[in-house]
Amino acid sequence: MPRRLPYSARYPLHTTKEVYAALGDHAYWEARMAKMREYSPNEVIDLQAGDGGIAVTIEHVLPRHMLPDLAQSVMRKDMVITRTEAYGPYAPEVTGTMSASIPTGPTGALEGTLHLFPTETGSTLRTTTSAKVSVPFLGPRLEQMILVNFVDLLRAEAEFTLQWLDEHNPTA
Repeated sequence: MPRRLPYSARYPLHTTKEVYAALGDHAYWEARMAKMREYSPNEVIDLQAGDGGIAVTIEHVLPRHMLPDLAQSVMRKDMVITRTEAYGPYAPEVTGTMSASIPTGPTGALEGTLHLFPTETGSTLRTTTSAKVSVPFLGPRLEQMILVNFVDLLRAEAEFTLQWLDEHNPTA
């Protein structure tokens, strides 16, 4: 049974239009990947943005030595994660999907929904993620570890996004 974990990134004083515009901006993604490269190799594989929505594919590389012992027990090489996010066309509320795969890792899935919506003070991007790992005995522990680490990644990305928004859409 997959494990679920929601995360809400709040962007006070920034509208859904500003957040959506950032998500469709090549400069935003290049700057975000540059920041994430401080921790491990990351790159944008593809970004498509237009009237029909936004689709982005990212590749994260986590060196094996940086993985927790539990993950090292099933990963014999660096962990390469291919992540996709797709957002519908712009509207005051935007929904989308995300997924991640580890081609050289254990069989499993990380997928979820995305919901960008306005709030009284700005906007929020809620990601609801589920993880399923098909490894006997270790699956549930790996699922929990993946979700906790994914939320940490989302938190770092949200901090970067807020900083980007503050610099590119000053509120004062």
